[in-house]
Amino acid sequence: MQTGSQRKRILYGRRRGKSLRQSQQKLVDGMLPKLTVPMDGERLTPSDLFSKNQSEYWLEIGFGAGEHLAWQAEHNPDAGIIGCEPFLNGVASLLAKIEAKNLDNVRIHNEAAEHLLAKLPDASIKKAFLLFADPWPKSSHHKRRFVSETNIRALARVLDDNCILRVGTDHLDYGAWILHHFLASEDFEWLAEQPNDWLVRGEDWPQTRYEAKALREDRRSVYYRFKRKSRH
Repeated sequence: MQTGSQRKRILYGRRRGKSLRQSQQKLVDGMLPKLTVPMDGERLTPSDLFSKNQSEYWLEIGFGAGEHLAWQAEHNPDAGIIGCEPFLNGVASLLAKIEAKNLDNVRIHNEAAEHLLAKLPDASIKKAFLLFADPWPKSSHHKRRFVSETNIRALARVLDDNCILRVGTDHLDYGAWILHHFLASEDFEWLAEQPNDWLVRGEDWPQTRYEAKALREDRRSVYYRFKRKSRH
C-alpha cells in the first residue's frame, strides 16, 4: 500500500481529446519515447536527459500545445528544457513543432508535474514557467489548482537561487490566488514595481493559444515574475 509521498497524485482534467491525426500518432509512437523523461529512478539528473551538456536547465509546467516551449527552445539552444503536460493532444502538437524546427534541447514528461518535481535535485532548474494553467474556477475545485503551498515549496526546492519563475493567467480569481500564495511564501519575491511589470509579457515571452483565446474573448491576462530568493 502506498502512503504519503509515495501515493500517486490524482490527475485532474483530460488525458486526451479528439483522436490524433495519423501524422500526430506517428510522432507520439516514434518520437515521444525518445524524448520522454525516465521516471524509474529515485533522482533525476537533468544533464543526463540530453545528448549534449546544456549550459542550464529550464522547466515548463503545463505547456499546452507547446507554442511557448518551442519558441524558448529555438531561441535558447544552450538551455535544456523539460516540459510537463499530461494532455496527449498537446504533447503531439509540441512534437510536431520539435520536428519542424529540428530542436534537440526538449524533453517531455507526459504526467503530472508533481511527479517530476519530486525527483529533480535541489537548485537544478535555472528558469521555470507556469502559463495559463487550468484555473478550476469552482470553489469546490480549488484544491485541484497547481498553485498551492505544497507545490510552491517543491518549486522553491528545485529552483536555483535568484532564478525566475514566470506565471501567467487570464483568470482574475486565479490571478489573485496565485499572488496571495506566492506573497505568503518566504522563498519567492514578486518582481513588480509598476503595472507594466505584470500587465505586459515582454519580448521574450511569446503568446500562447490560450492567451490568444482570452484576448478574443476580451479577457486581460496578467504576467507575474517571481524570483527565487537566495538560500543564504
